[in-house]
Amino acid sequence: MIIVTASHIHKAYGTDVILEDVTLTVQERECVALVGPNGAGKSTLLKIIAGELSSDGGEVHLAKGIDIGYLAQHSSVDSEQTVYEEVRSVYTDLFEIEKQLREVEMEMSKPEVYGNESAFATMSSEYEKLSQVFTDRNGYAIDANVRGVLHGLDFPKDMYDQPVHSLSGGQKTRLALAKQLLIQPDLLILDEPTNYLDIERLEWLEQYLKGYPGSLLIVSHDRSFLDTLAQQVYEIERGISKRYKGNYSEYLKQKALDLEQQAKRYEQQQAEIARTEEFIRRNIEGVNTKMAQGRRKMLERMDRIEKPLSQNRKVRFAFETDRLSGNDVLTVADVSIGYEDKMLSKNISLRIQRGERIALVGPNGIGKSTLLKTILGAMKPLSGEIKFGTNLKTGFYTQEQEDLHFGKTILQEVWDAYPQLDRQEIRTILSQFLFTGDDLEKTINLLSGGERARVALVKLMLQQANFLVLDEPTNHLDLMSKEVLEGALADYPGTLFFISHDRFFLNRLATRVVELSEGGLVSYLGNYDDYTEKKQLLADLEKENNQEETQGKKKNSFEEQQRKKQAERVAKREAKKREERIKEIEGEINRLEEMIPLWEEELCNPEIFDDPAKYKEVNDNYLTSKEKLEALLEEWEELSS
Repeated sequence: MIIVTASHIHKAYGTDVILEDVTLTVQERECVALVGPNGAGKSTLLKIIAGELSSDGGEVHLAKGIDIGYLAQHSSVDSEQTVYEEVRSVYTDLFEIEKQLREVEMEMSKPEVYGNESAFATMSSEYEKLSQVFTDRNGYAIDANVRGVLHGLDFPKDMYDQPVHSLSGGQKTRLALAKQLLIQPDLLILDEPTNYLDIERLEWLEQYLKGYPGSLLIVSHDRSFLDTLAQQVYEIERGISKRYKGNYSEYLKQKALDLEQQAKRYEQQQAEIARTEEFIRRNIEGVNTKMAQGRRKMLERMDRIEKPLSQNRKVRFAFETDRLSGNDVLTVADVSIGYEDKMLSKNISLRIQRGERIALVGPNGIGKSTLLKTILGAMKPLSGEIKFGTNLKTGFYTQEQEDLHFGKTILQEVWDAYPQLDRQEIRTILSQFLFTGDDLEKTINLLSGGERARVALVKLMLQQANFLVLDEPTNHLDLMSKEVLEGALADYPGTLFFISHDRFFLNRLATRVVELSEGGLVSYLGNYDDYTEKKQLLADLEKENNQEETQGKKKNSFEEQQRKKQAERVAKREAKKREERIKEIEGEINRLEEMIPLWEEELCNPEIFDDPAKYKEVNDNYLTSKEKLEALLEEWEELSS
């Protein structure tokens, strides 16, 4: 069932066209991702669908009775209530039903009602109806649900009684998210919901949304998040939308093929245009004049293929070093960090050697940014020693770009930092980061978060440091810019020490992961997946040890070994059956995945749409195929795992 359709949406601000012709459809219990570069109009479209902004053209159709929840990018909650009261307030209507239940119970206990068979029957019937509604809506699990979501979004019990107005901006955004998750609207629209979440909370949110009972429409710059959840991806590019089936990784594959095909068609057409123009030039005067004039008219009527965007505007840069550092880059010995009135972490020891790419992870508030600032001298350690290696040149990228000067223009900001470069060199470098023409005269305070991030990266690149310390470098960057940054850092010849909540970024770059806690640092070789695997292994070992302590060590008797061998034989037979079934399912899935888009196209056909009987037939086929596909995918996932 289609629950919302946005058809041919157009939105402009004066002469600046944000959305030219955007169409998007969300099915029941489907997760749709909306992607595109910063400024493409993703948030604008979400606001139009949510009813918070009107469009200049096109229509939004909602299925009957559908309710929408919307979490904007900078959503916030502010009230005089406590954290627990504020989140619990989403159940106001259920509290009213509970109140009515208590009132009916009181009435039923009165002698004049209890002794009157007719009156008691009437009250009993009303009580049963109210009780059924309360039960169906999970009214008896209200507090369990509230506590579960608060815990998942990092609101511990000692924060339950804290006034909402005393929370930080990030905490208020997480509280707004908590309320939407508990309301569970039919369509939940989330604009960058992973902001202000550390990795642990982000993974909790992923699992929660995987089981969400409604539909999801999400904008996110976190590729792992989109890969886990998205079933359809809509891309907005140059004001036009295009649908891709599958998650973000599948979208990238399909997009690459599309670009390759478009580039071929573009080149073929350009070659044809060049040949035709040459023919016209040579024959416009002479015996072939009419033919040349005909070719000219043909060119004027030609539907020109646009040059693929990837061949036009894309951030391009590389990080280089102007000298080689010593083998020992940094030594941190028994350092404590924090403030005079509050220690965040102690016993921190770390040794970084040249060429390493070390990711610093840990929960929000543990002091990761504080540790970077302490290492670089912006804050003093409470105790311990920090020692840098020889021939070191350090570049620091701060999370909020505090080193930018808000009153300066982009050109001034970069040129003042590197006055040895001439104006043309600065302009050329800035053009690599998509700053051209009038953009150069924009002041820093007028830039978006993504634009400020790019200015900070320009300055960092020009520094040619051999030791880069990066605090959340992917924040504010769109997906395309993230990929370019990853590529530049992957080719960087120096040493990296960085904080990131982007698991894809961590997996691509990290050669070692260090986890910060109140008691210090623990080091894990490998990338983020290696880190989580080792953490899980350690947790399993600890669990095993605890079980052995309580139950005692089991003896490996001959009979037990025989049972194990028998179990292995059974498991092999079951595995073979499972593989055969998986192949069978995959064949059926491929067939259905080819059929479903055809049904979808049929449903959008005006001739079908205007014929109720035909529409019902096609819709029934579509829904049956969709349900069968979902069942097969669930079976495939269960067998594969």
